[in-house]
Amino acid sequence: MRLKIQGGALKGSKKSAFTLIELLVVIAII
Repeated sequence: MRLKIQGGALKGSKKSAFTLIELLVVIAII
C-alpha cells in the first residue's frame, strides 16, 4: 500500500490526491 501511495505521489499531485482519498475511505471503512 505504501509503495503504491508513494508511486502515485511521484506520478502526479492529482493521482496522489486520489490515493489520499482512497486511504481516507479505507480508514473510514475500518
